[in-house]
Amino acid sequence: MQLVIVESPAKAKTIEKYLGRDYRVLASYGHIRDLPPKDGSVDPDNGFAMEWETYGDKARQLKAIADEAKKADRLILATDPDREGEAISWHVQEVLRKRKALPKEVERVTFNAITKGAVTEAMAKPRQLDEDLIDAYKARRALDYLVGFTLSPVLWRKLPGAKSAGRVQSVALRLIVDREREIETFRAQEYWSVFADLEQDGTQFQARLVRWKGDKIDRLTIGKAGDAEAAKAAVEAGRFTLVSVETKPLTRNPPPPFTTSTLQQEAARKLGFSASHTMRVAQNLYEDGAITYMRTDGVQMDGSAISAARAAIANRYDGSYVPDKPRQYQTKAKNAQEAHEAIRPTDFGRDQAGSGDHARLYELIWKRALASQMASARLERTTVELEDGTGQTALRATGQVVLFPGYLALYEEGRDDADDEESRRLPRLSQGDAPLKKAVHAEQHFTQPPPRFSEASLVKRLEELGIGRPSTYASILQVLKDREYVRVERNRFLPEESGRLLTAFLERFFERYVSYDFTAGLEEELDDVSGGRAQWQAVLDAFWRDFKPKTAQVMEQKPSDITAALDEFLAPFLFPPKADGSDPRLCPNCGQGQLGLRGGRFGAFVACSNYPECKFTRRFAQGGGEDGANDNGDVALGQDPATGAEVFRKTGRFGPYVQLGDGKEAKRASIPKDIGELDLDWALRLLSLPRTIGPHPETGAPITASIGRYGPYLAHEGKYARLASTAEVFETGMNAAVAKLADAAKGGRPQRGAAREPLRVLGPHPRTEAEIRLMEGRFGPYVTDGTTNATLPKTVAPEALTLEEAAQLLDARAAAGPAKKKGRGSAKKAPAKKAAPKKRG
Repeated sequence: MQLVIVESPAKAKTIEKYLGRDYRVLASYGHIRDLPPKDGSVDPDNGFAMEWETYGDKARQLKAIADEAKKADRLILATDPDREGEAISWHVQEVLRKRKALPKEVERVTFNAITKGAVTEAMAKPRQLDEDLIDAYKARRALDYLVGFTLSPVLWRKLPGAKSAGRVQSVALRLIVDREREIETFRAQEYWSVFADLEQDGTQFQARLVRWKGDKIDRLTIGKAGDAEAAKAAVEAGRFTLVSVETKPLTRNPPPPFTTSTLQQEAARKLGFSASHTMRVAQNLYEDGAITYMRTDGVQMDGSAISAARAAIANRYDGSYVPDKPRQYQTKAKNAQEAHEAIRPTDFGRDQAGSGDHARLYELIWKRALASQMASARLERTTVELEDGTGQTALRATGQVVLFPGYLALYEEGRDDADDEESRRLPRLSQGDAPLKKAVHAEQHFTQPPPRFSEASLVKRLEELGIGRPSTYASILQVLKDREYVRVERNRFLPEESGRLLTAFLERFFERYVSYDFTAGLEEELDDVSGGRAQWQAVLDAFWRDFKPKTAQVMEQKPSDITAALDEFLAPFLFPPKADGSDPRLCPNCGQGQLGLRGGRFGAFVACSNYPECKFTRRFAQGGGEDGANDNGDVALGQDPATGAEVFRKTGRFGPYVQLGDGKEAKRASIPKDIGELDLDWALRLLSLPRTIGPHPETGAPITASIGRYGPYLAHEGKYARLASTAEVFETGMNAAVAKLADAAKGGRPQRGAAREPLRVLGPHPRTEAEIRLMEGRFGPYVTDGTTNATLPKTVAPEALTLEEAAQLLDARAAAGPAKKKGRGSAKKAPAKKAAPKKRG
């Protein structure tokens, strides 16, 4: 008997079906062991020796693997064809070796697709474990551990309220914060555009002003309304004749098939998928045998796949859509390995796979891969220029005509910032034509700051800088969101207060380690380890020799010195120059003290130097803009019409809130982030909560709407339903409320009280896509996907739990099978002393 080990049970079932009776295929359910989260797991003084610990929830699966291995003649390690897959195989081998269950013959096989042909071909070409890839895994894992366990204690002691900092995540966070700084310092500039609506032979088109009074007009030339009106009048008064027609042929070549990063980018643009969701769906498509392996930075396709693609194109279109020679691509990524093929369908004759999001992502992959082997598109770009009789005023129109669509007949790549002026259609024009002028417009514009990063543009930027690897982008972004260093609004990343403060701390005290060049250089060194060009302990030693003394140096500094340094570093953000030239640090409350950064138990804030006489405070996140400068935490919004009591907007340690009246009995309500500008009306509505919608039509018990620790919700007889926004708290009617409560009840999550709200929603399960929630139970925290519950091991802190860890706990619990149900006459638990079982009456 031959034992084959893969990661997932879905792969195990498929592969066992392909291989036949002589093979037993078992799943490891991902990684089986890791460095325990404690000091000493990596020993820099002993050649960076590592102490590995098997996951407690993998005990049953490891026993099953060991039992089968003892009976096997041969062990075939068939985990994913990348560094992580190599590491999982190595861990399995080492655990079996320690248990003295390792067969004499151990081999490694990899396949790029889960099809019968790919699997059987791989089985015929086994190899040994790649020690270079294993060393690269050890180096990365040790490096991330050393950074986390050395830097995090510094953060906890010197930066109140800070969480841990990851090596690559911190650099990605810096990109987001740097972009926010650019936006804050950006000063909009007014400009005007003048254009005319023209018509020729019944076809309308637009032409913009490019010359006025004999001078060339650029985008920012016309900066005032008066000049714009004068230019508009000149265009209205002139009779314009076509003086030149310039036509240029244009060829557009198809983009290469997807890599991991380009798939994440395009799925974000076209399908609205997050990077993590894209990878989950792609993983399922790969395990179903629909696509090749989805973690790759290679853009090339196998020769047989290229031939299949060309045949599929010929069947779908005529011969002109198939280029004379197959297309060969080379990646431009800074740190590309090109170890695998690009992401492509396993069968080009199959244009659909799965349903829902799976079908949409498959279609995107299929179209991109097929288009990559299609003929180029041929276009004609036309530019026409028109002048008035004086020659002092000129208009220009640009457009293009598709002569032959080529690959564009199937697929066109999305763009983050599309400028479609050149894609406009123009009528056929000849020199001397005088198109009909129908209208002239003058439009005001303002220059725009650089856009905040979307998931697509952030992944693209990380790849351009050579930071991170294809398999890590999704987890990098997810960690930033899970730790609440960033938030996502309208699919764009905004840094949270904690993320901004952490970045400032790292830039000020650990600048080298959040430098883009240093991080990219370290990635290249780690890639050298993968390629056998560098020794992994030497790379770690070079890093550790500088990093360890630096952390010790920062740890010795007083918290007050740290705060003072951050106060100076953050001054442009916290205390920007004022338009009137007054002192930006002058306290707006007492008019005498100086504002400065302070550290407290719950994070950083700005306070007056005259404390305790002056109790002015401002949240760190407000910065030093006009709103922040006028906010002393005690702003009167007006009077409550019902009671005549004053309503205040205040700021406390947990953020802004509104208060009705004074004293300990005063009513208070937190201010949600999604209400926009706060006024008296909004304050009174928040203070009026909970809102009673009315009696439930079936029970007669009241249904209420309010805002809790986890956001807006409905409540009825101890059962709850989430609401999407604060506005819904005040707008949801009886019919909608009853429907939402019924939907929540169908989800199998009845709650007896507020404590039954999730502690955290971790996200969709990587394999089943069921929502995973972290709950507080009678016997401690646990995770659930609505079907399976899994208790958290005591070694796992609830606040540090990741989505993948939760998924592994649930997978292991599901694999163990349902708990045995006790009969009416069975005892709840076997007592220490044998006693007659108590029967339930």
